[in-house]
Amino acid sequence: MIIKGLKINYKTLGEGRPLLILHGWGSRSDNWQKVGELLANNGVKVIIPDLPGFGQSDKPQTSWNLDEYCDFVEEFVKNLGLERFSLSGHSFGGALAVKCGLKFPEKIDKLFLVGAACFRRKAFRKKLFYIIAKIFKVFSFLPFYSSIRKAFYKFIVRKSDYSYADGIMKDVYLKIIKQDLLDVLSRIQISTIIIWGEKDKIKKIKEARLIKEKIQNSKLEIISDVGHSPHLETPGKLAEIISENL
Repeated sequence: MIIKGLKINYKTLGEGRPLLILHGWGSRSDNWQKVGELLANNGVKVIIPDLPGFGQSDKPQTSWNLDEYCDFVEEFVKNLGLERFSLSGHSFGGALAVKCGLKFPEKIDKLFLVGAACFRRKAFRKKLFYIIAKIFKVFSFLPFYSSIRKAFYKFIVRKSDYSYADGIMKDVYLKIIKQDLLDVLSRIQISTIIIWGEKDKIKKIKEARLIKEKIQNSKLEIISDVGHSPHLETPGKLAEIISENL
C-alpha cells in the first residue's frame, strides 16, 4: 500500500470485528504476530502496520510529529475502507492512538492503551539530552562522530532510542519526545482500556493511574509480574484482556 508517497507494509490476521494495532518506537508488526494470532482465533480481524520509519515501511521524507503520524493512520484506515474499528497502541503507539482518538473519534469503538507514552514532561535530564542532540548534529562532519555520539548518549540517557535511530528518524524522535498529552487526555470520550505491566520500568505504573484519572470513561487492567512489553512477555494474557473488552 502507498500512503503519502510511502510504501507501507502491514499484515491482516483473521476475520470479524476489526482491531488496528499501533506498535511502539523501534518495533514492528512482527512483534505483535502472536497477539494477532490469538485475537484472530477469537473472531477478531487484526490489522498491524509497520508505522513509517519502522519494519519494512518507508521512512517519512520529513521529520514527522504525532500529528503527522495521526494523519497517516487516518489515511491508512481510509484506504482499507474501515468505517468503524477498535484501536490499540503500545508505548509511542499508545500516544499516537490518543491523538487518533481525538482527531476521528467517530470511527473508533474502543481504545486500548498499552504502556502508553502519554507523558513527556521536560525534566532537566531530558532538556539536556535535547540540547546535546542539537549540538552534536552541528559536528556531524568530524571523524569518529557516530561512535562518540552513541557513547555520549548512552552515558546521558542510558539506553536512549535516539542513539539507535538513523537518518530522518533522529529528528522524528526529537519531535516525538517533546509532545506531552497530559492536557488533552480529559478530552477522550471513547471507552478506553488501559493495560499496564506491573513491573514496567520504562513507563511507571503511576502514569497508568494518571491516565485512568484523566480519561473519564476508562478502566485499568494491570498485568502482574510483567514489564513494558506484555505483547512479548505474556501475549496470551494481553490478548485475553483485549478480547474480553472488545
